[in-house]
Amino acid sequence: MSDDSREKSTPSFSALKPRTRLNRAGLSTRVDGGRAVNPPLVRASTILFDDLAQLADVRRRRGDERLLSYGARGNPTAYALEDVISELEGGYRTRLLPTGLAAITQTLVACLRPGDHVLVSDAVYEPVRHFARQFFERFAIDYSFFAADGQGVEALLRPQTRLIYAESPGSLAYEIADLPALARLAHARGILLAADNTWGAGYLYQPLALGADIVVSAPTKYLSGHSDVVMGAVTTTRDAWEPINRSLDAHGMTVSPDDAWLILRGSRTLAARLPLHAAGALRVAQWLQRQAAVARVFHPALPDDAGHALWRRDFSGSNGLLSFALKDPAESAAARLVDALRLFGIGASWGGFESLSMLADMRQARTVADWSRHPHLIRLHIGLEDPDDLIADLEQAMGGQGTEDRGQKTVQ
Repeated sequence: MSDDSREKSTPSFSALKPRTRLNRAGLSTRVDGGRAVNPPLVRASTILFDDLAQLADVRRRRGDERLLSYGARGNPTAYALEDVISELEGGYRTRLLPTGLAAITQTLVACLRPGDHVLVSDAVYEPVRHFARQFFERFAIDYSFFAADGQGVEALLRPQTRLIYAESPGSLAYEIADLPALARLAHARGILLAADNTWGAGYLYQPLALGADIVVSAPTKYLSGHSDVVMGAVTTTRDAWEPINRSLDAHGMTVSPDDAWLILRGSRTLAARLPLHAAGALRVAQWLQRQAAVARVFHPALPDDAGHALWRRDFSGSNGLLSFALKDPAESAAARLVDALRLFGIGASWGGFESLSMLADMRQARTVADWSRHPHLIRLHIGLEDPDDLIADLEQAMGGQGTEDRGQKTVQ
């Protein structure tokens, strides 16, 4: 029974008391005519049913079907965003979570049991390390870190290994792992492969097409693009879907429809924004390579980057992230530069329209590779400002220390 039919079947509605009429009027939003371009923003916690039989039927089916049953089990606005992400990632279905970290941790919780072993990339988002110490050790799940470029994984596998968790490009230094090779290694042993695709935003990189079973991401970043909303997403193949979906339901994972609507809006301009971020980042990276004070620049689109060949093979483009190390390895030298920047904000996130800077201690962020040579990296996110202005800001922050000719090639 629709809201319209319910109101029309109440001939004595006008005879009801004012408080009751105020409570019951205006519940229908149906209007004849065309339809809006964008999905409506639907805020709902309580969902009404015509009778108990309908309620029972929906509850019986909602484990396998996407049905409106209760606010914590999803809503039409969130469903629309799930469809966008599933389309980008080429996945079977998607679930939304409150944060990107929640998407990662809930995936690990869903896939692992006491006694299991998981392999985690050394380049993983640093809070995942904290989660490993807090959760895995408490619940008798063993874990090991493997090299950020994916080398040497086979030697680390155990009979109890149930999951390989990759992040490519890696956080902070953007190492590229050979994901198809990891997938072949995992699937030959019945091991799941999960990958963080926040860097690629589902648009520059498709881990599921390369063999991953599960993709996690933070729509907080490029899919939103406006630095005003926080969210995570998990997208899977059909075979990997059920355990993830069941676990997320059990943990009550849901998102605000307002947040979903904001990211839906941002997603429509993703294809227009990413090339601007990428072009600006490449210009800045090439400029940094010519600076006398800079020891090394980390950006996969640079021809001399260690992962450049894999990046060209597996990715369709780049984004606004890059990092660099100064020749002076002292933390104070990097901190002075960051503090001297005027156009770059200091902030932990990225993917929005604004340029950001952040200082990273690689000795804390990594445990497999030796980062004693470049212990402190300056991470930049190049926003949508004019790159000439950003380069001028970096130049003044460096104190005009000059350039040197390193014969760098320009990537078209």
